[in-house]
Amino acid sequence: MAFSPASYSQNQPVLDALSRCIAACEMCADACLHEDHVKMMVPCIRLDRDCADICRLTAAFIARGSDHAKHVLRECIEICQKCADECGQHQHDHCQQCAAACRACVEACQQYAG
Repeated sequence: MAFSPASYSQNQPVLDALSRCIAACEMCADACLHEDHVKMMVPCIRLDRDCADICRLTAAFIARGSDHAKHVLRECIEICQKCADECGQHQHDHCQQCAAACRACVEACQQYAG
């Protein structure tokens, strides 16, 4: 799945979704650390961090047109979905915003993958 610079505009929607997901996950993880029952938020924090990291890696692979982007993209979709599911279980605003960003990222990645 190598891409030429001419496909930059085709890549922009998925790169934007990945960027929004990274930011939402980082903010959610930080906000979870300030919740009263932090121990209950540990799975959420871990998934937020994993999701942000895989989104960063996926964006880099897509941006540089890596032949391995397709493989990383599949993992990104899986982790983003798990993060959306976990965050979606919590009523905190930051978790709900993160879940929405993760779901949007899953959709953008699936569309990109075709």
